[in-house]
Amino acid sequence: MGVSPQSLLVSLDMKGLLQGNDHEQSGSAKGSLCSKHMGAQANKRNWQMKKQRVMRKNGGHVKSKRATRILTKRVARLGSKKPANGIVRRVRTLKRLIPNSESMGLDGLFQETADYILSLQMRVRAMQVMVNVLGGSDE
Repeated sequence: MGVSPQSLLVSLDMKGLLQGNDHEQSGSAKGSLCSKHMGAQANKRNWQMKKQRVMRKNGGHVKSKRATRILTKRVARLGSKKPANGIVRRVRTLKRLIPNSESMGLDGLFQETADYILSLQMRVRAMQVMVNVLGGSDE
């Protein structure tokens, strides 16, 4: 059986344990013990209400501060890998665009890309010349 804090205070007061030599002292002792108890109850109620608000906000889950801190660290670590995933995706796309580059390393891929861009520029110039010659323009 549990004893309620109020009944404990009443029994202590009846036994004279809360009374000191001075009447004001007993009042302050009783008051401080009572106020501590009431403050603890208020804190408990506030905590329960806050927990319910968080549960409603998070869809029924309560996250501790430690769990939130761990998740934040994981996101920070993974956040630094996301640009790397973007780079990997772009390199894969570049390998698809450049002919015969699937088995190349990164250095060779960049060199081949530069050469391929130069060859495309030369083809564009050649086509412009052909258009000018066949079109009869003097440019």
